Amino acid sequence: MRLETLFLAATVSLSLASSVWAFEPLTIIDQGSFSAGGTVITEAGTFDNKAPLNSAGQTFHGDHAYSFYQVPEAPRELPLVLWHGAFQSGKSWETTADGREGFQTLMLRRHFAVHTIDQPRRGKAGNSTVAAEVKPTAYDQLFFDMFRIGQWPNYFDNVQFDTSEDTLIEFLRSVTPNTGAFDPEVVSDGVSALIDKIGPSILVTHSQAGGPGWLTAIKNANVKAVISYEPGSGYVFPENEMPEPISGSAGTLKPEPVSAEDFAKLTEIPIVVYYGDNIPEDPTDDFGLDNWRTRLAMARLWVAAINRHGGDATLVHLPEQGIHGNTHFLFSDLNNQQIADLATAWIEEKGLGGMAAK
Repeated sequence: MRLETLFLAATVSLSLASSVWAFEPLTIIDQGSFSAGGTVITEAGTFDNKAPLNSAGQTFHGDHAYSFYQVPEAPRELPLVLWHGAFQSGKSWETTADGREGFQTLMLRRHFAVHTIDQPRRGKAGNSTVAAEVKPTAYDQLFFDMFRIGQWPNYFDNVQFDTSEDTLIEFLRSVTPNTGAFDPEVVSDGVSALIDKIGPSILVTHSQAGGPGWLTAIKNANVKAVISYEPGSGYVFPENEMPEPISGSAGTLKPEPVSAEDFAKLTEIPIVVYYGDNIPEDPTDDFGLDNWRTRLAMARLWVAAINRHGGDATLVHLPEQGIHGNTHFLFSDLNNQQIADLATAWIEEKGLGGMAAK
C-alpha cells in the first residue's frame, strides 16, 4: 500500500501561534497503529448473554503499549521508537505547541521510520489492570518551573520556547494523567513487547521513560541504541556498585540496583544522554531547578559507570556545546531542527543510520 501524504505543501496559517509555517511535501509509504503486550483479567463465573452488565465470566485487556507508526520513502534500516515522559503521551513528539513540526515529522524527513508510542496506563494505552483515581490537580505552575520554561510567571531570558499565551495554553493541555500506578516493570514489559513486533530499532526516551528505557534495553536485544532526553529517574547501577543518593530541595534521588549481568547488557549498545539549559550547578531552594541538578549529577555517574564497564555512553550537556536555552522538552523547542540534526549525526557516527535494503 502506498500513501501519498502532503504535509500542507502550500503555506498554512496556524492560529495557535499567529504565525505562518510552510511545510514541504513528505511521502509516507506506510502507516498504521497497533498494541502489544499487556495482560488479561478474567472474572470468575460464567458469562450470561442475557445479563451482560454482570461481570461474571468476562475478560478485561489492559497494561498494553500502543504505537502509531509511519514509514517514509527510502527509509533507513532502523526505525525510531519515541517514548514520552511523565504526564505526557505520544503528543509530546507531534506538532509543537506553537505549531511547528515536531520530532515525529522531523525524523521522518531524515528518512527514519517512526513509532510514536503511549506507554501502558497512559493515553491511547489507558486500560489499566489496577484501579486509580484521576482527579484534577492544579499543577500548571509546577510544570512551568519543573519543565524549565522559566520561574513562574517569568520565562528564562534565553528560553527556546515560544512565549505567546496561546503556545503556553496549548503546551499545558498536553498534560495527560496516569490511569493506573506507574510501574517501571509494567511499562518496560509493554514497550519490550512492542519492540518484539517492530524488530531491531533505536529507542528514544524522554524524562520518566529514561529508567524504563534502560530496563527495556536489558530485556530486549532488538534495542540497538538508546537516545535519552533528560532521563529523570531509574538510573540503574550494578547492585554491588551503587553510588550514594543525591539529595536536594526536590527530594532525594536514589540509584536503582540491577544485577551485574543485566547492567552488562547496557554496555553492548551505544547510548547518548542529552540535557538542556538552565540547570544550576549548586544546590538551590528552587524546587523545579534543583530537581534537574540532582538528575544531571546522577546521569554523569551513570554514564561513567557504563564506560567503566567497557560500554559506549555519552552525556551531552547542550550549554557546554554552545547550545543555549533548551527546556526539559528540548526535542520540541524552537531549535528542535538542530536537536534532530544532533541525534541523526550521532546515529550515523555509530554506524546505525544506513538505508534499509530494498
